[in-house]
Amino acid sequence: MKIQLIDLKRQYESIREEADKDILEVLHSARYIMGENILSFEKEFADYIGIRNAISCGNGTDALVLALEALGIGEGDEVITTPFTFFATAESISYTGAKPVFVDVELDSYNIDPSKIEEKINDKTKAIMPVHIFGQCAKMDQIMAIAKKHDLFVIEDVAQAAGAEYKGKKAGSFGDISTFSFFPTKNLGCAGDGGMMVTNSDDIAVVLRALRAHGSGENGQRAYNFLNRIEGEIEEEKGGDNTVYNPLKYYNYLIGHNSRLDELQAALLRVKLKHLDKWNEKRAEIAAKYNERILSKDLIKPSVSDDCKHIYHLYILQSSNRADTVEKLNSEGIATGIYYPIPMHLQKVYEELGYSRGDLPNAEYLADRTFAIPMFAELTDEEISHIINALEK
Repeated sequence: MKIQLIDLKRQYESIREEADKDILEVLHSARYIMGENILSFEKEFADYIGIRNAISCGNGTDALVLALEALGIGEGDEVITTPFTFFATAESISYTGAKPVFVDVELDSYNIDPSKIEEKINDKTKAIMPVHIFGQCAKMDQIMAIAKKHDLFVIEDVAQAAGAEYKGKKAGSFGDISTFSFFPTKNLGCAGDGGMMVTNSDDIAVVLRALRAHGSGENGQRAYNFLNRIEGEIEEEKGGDNTVYNPLKYYNYLIGHNSRLDELQAALLRVKLKHLDKWNEKRAEIAAKYNERILSKDLIKPSVSDDCKHIYHLYILQSSNRADTVEKLNSEGIATGIYYPIPMHLQKVYEELGYSRGDLPNAEYLADRTFAIPMFAELTDEEISHIINALEK
């Protein structure tokens, strides 16, 4: 029996009729850029998170970069974040010219440890960027309190936690800006790359909309006026076809990016958003079976806070004998993944920051022990039993 880490074909088959219909409608319309599906998906996603504004973009990494730029973070600034995450989190900070400052994580949740944040704050610190890793939220009440005390921005990296909750509020509803990735393997994934930024600030939303599209057009002018405190009339877009010709896009006000979600991806994501809660609930049911039936003392199962609704983007185990365990699972046809083998502070590219092994012991410990087993809503009972039996064996 071969079992993938995640089976995207099965997910698509479960929504094929609905998805094919909506995607074909986009193709037949010949309107592929910034059309009705984008506007509708942004509104639907904002409503789902419980926040005022959602601004789509090309991918999750761009979402982080645009968020930092919209808040004016750049050269000479510092941003506090976690070392136990995908590279894009730290990379986005470096891309803007700012410096990532890494704070160790909690051994149980794998998330940034709020008790260690304040000791890293100085006059260069401009923001905290927590990551809701593997589908469980960081302790956002403590992080927001620290940010308020020190007048810092908070950018939530929610790439792995669409639909997760902390104390009854959706992940992404806490920070000044929160960012999402719709990479295909995410709980809410498209058929390629895609990203989203959400914020309760209408002014920040205008800047984000300008930055994603070359700083041009109506949003570019609004952003320019806001940033420069200019009162003036705005030339409004007349609903032209953004795919073929929009005359306002040739008037540029900010240095921005070309980072737009396209209509085809938005159409698919609109379909998938309707199923997201159901899929997340199914993941939680599978996790409960794993938790109940995996009994090996060598394996440490995920710890879930009472304050959190975990959506299990990944189901992570710890083993003191990871290499052998992974090899044996693979020999049984069971796919595994190691997230993440090298913490950010020990990556080659960050040697110049001066970190050494032992500086962030929890992240290093987890990097040496953690691995993922299959987790997706369409796993069958037979497959779940095979995975559990293989682990026990």
